[in-house]
Amino acid sequence: MQDKELAQHQVSMLLFIALACGIGMFLFTKVFGTQALSAFAGSGNYEIISSANTYAQIRGFAWPAVLVGLVAQSASLGMKDSWGPLKALAAATVVNGVGDILLCSVCGFGIAGAAWATMVSQVVAAFMMMRNLNNKGFQAFSFTIPSARELLQIFEIAAPVFVTMTSKVAFYALLTYSATSLGAVTLAAHQVMINILCMCTVWGEPLSQTAQSFMPELIYGANRNLTKARMLLKSLVIIGAIAGAVLGAVGTLVPWLFPSLFTNDRMVVQQMHRVLAPYFSALLVTPSVHSLEGTLLAGRDLRYLSQSMGVCFCIGTLLLMVLRNKFGSLPGCWWILVLFQWSRFASGLQRLISPMGMLYNENFNQVDYIKTKAT
Repeated sequence: MQDKELAQHQVSMLLFIALACGIGMFLFTKVFGTQALSAFAGSGNYEIISSANTYAQIRGFAWPAVLVGLVAQSASLGMKDSWGPLKALAAATVVNGVGDILLCSVCGFGIAGAAWATMVSQVVAAFMMMRNLNNKGFQAFSFTIPSARELLQIFEIAAPVFVTMTSKVAFYALLTYSATSLGAVTLAAHQVMINILCMCTVWGEPLSQTAQSFMPELIYGANRNLTKARMLLKSLVIIGAIAGAVLGAVGTLVPWLFPSLFTNDRMVVQQMHRVLAPYFSALLVTPSVHSLEGTLLAGRDLRYLSQSMGVCFCIGTLLLMVLRNKFGSLPGCWWILVLFQWSRFASGLQRLISPMGMLYNENFNQVDYIKTKAT
């Protein structure tokens, strides 16, 4: 009973923080959206900025629901309930698809229609996530304001994760920014390929969620068993390698053999075909990266994860700057993405197979050991 009350309190705090951050993101989009887009795309591209701002402003309404939904989803997965999030995702997909057809094709609202459809689907998904938590016995719509001490504890965990996620998102943004200097045709090809890559990488995310759901009890739970944890990681990496090979093959063959699904412009297609090799190489390792980083998150090795991601980001950014100023080619940008992905893989693998790592060192997650190591 006491554990359930503690879990309810923690979930309520995180829901409040998610709601507050979502409102903050909504206000930021409203106030600084145009300035941020101008800084990214260049003030001369007025038509692009105008369309992008319309899309961003509409999507901004969903920020509170998106963040609250992510907290509810994580809580469900922490209870090893994957059906609730799956139902919410399926419903959101249907709503988004129907909305796109109705608003874009039938009503002719264009990019604004796509934004409204996506926004509504995200709100629907968040509501279903919250209702699923209610069905599990939690008061999902109960929000608790955390104390200063609780905020500090949350910050100690959230800050490294924030650095990790921000570094990854920022690198992809810089990759697109580098492509903007290569011309409209090259940028169009890059956008097509990066969107396909993002759609394919989603298939590796369940491996990360599996690690975060099952690893904690094996690493530092009451029934900890590092041997089983190593076996689970091995299975996840093998599954990731197989998934990467399948996704890489299918994801490469589609734009190679059927580019007309995405564009009829021959020049854009030529640029797309130039990056197929690095595209495949990056996609090949991505599911395994999800497995490794999910295990690091489950083992609370957050400082190492954030530091390694920061190093990968800095090196990748430096290489992109050199490439943009000296050479300027789309395949070069994509090979830097390959280096970024494989560096993440090597860094995570090296940490997890280390004799001093969480999967081999019995004292790794013990408080006394951490304090002794710190001193």
